[in-house]
Amino acid sequence: MLVLNGPNLGRLGSREPDVYGATSYAGLVESCRTLGEELGFDVEVRETNDEGELVRWLHEAADGKIPVVINPGAFTHYSYAMRDAAAQRTAPLIEVHISNPYAREEFRHTSVIAAVATGTVAGFGIGSYRLALRALAEEISA
Repeated sequence: MLVLNGPNLGRLGSREPDVYGATSYAGLVESCRTLGEELGFDVEVRETNDEGELVRWLHEAADGKIPVVINPGAFTHYSYAMRDAAAQRTAPLIEVHISNPYAREEFRHTSVIAAVATGTVAGFGIGSYRLALRALAEEISA
């Protein structure tokens, strides 16, 4: 199972803690891996500021039939390349956001990824990842 993170997510803990909380990126990684183990899955967490790298990771997931939790960050709102890569999925893909995009600036209200994702979880802080991992586990077992 892959947990993919887009731009600026490696700055968790120091980046706008009033929006993204105080948990560090290392804390997010540990939380995802720990819950993955509890659910019986090996979870690999990755982060990049590079759109092309995220697209390549989505291709890797599609080719390997690997379930994905993805927080595309700002790419959520405009990356048609990422949307097209996500549309090639061969396993469940859950879009995740720490904050609630609909409670923020208007430009954040549109996700080009949502229409090709299995589902979206947003607005529960780092807990959004835990909810998404549980949703993936249910999708896989269904």
